[in-house]
Amino acid sequence: MQIELATVNTLRYDAELCIGCGMCSTVCPHGVFSMDGRKARAQHAERCIECGACQRNCPVGAIVVDSGVGCASAYIMAALTGREATCGGPDGCCGGGKTGCC
Repeated sequence: MQIELATVNTLRYDAELCIGCGMCSTVCPHGVFSMDGRKARAQHAERCIECGACQRNCPVGAIVVDSGVGCASAYIMAALTGREATCGGPDGCCGGGKTGCC
């Protein structure tokens, strides 16, 4: 059973598939995941920037995210153009569930 975690990004986590390896909490640059006993928990799903590190490192496919969209895209474009990333919040490019920012 997939669980929708946040309405401002594409992150989906299926706790039933989780084997508790902890890789998601290790590789996430924004502390989205934490370990809760023998399973990961998406404690701060709203922090996800859709970089895809958690999905690429999950050995059982318990995490799905459309990497390269949303906030991750905003950060990349900001780095390439020298502009400030506009990400998050209701007025940011990722607010209101929008993806493919900037």
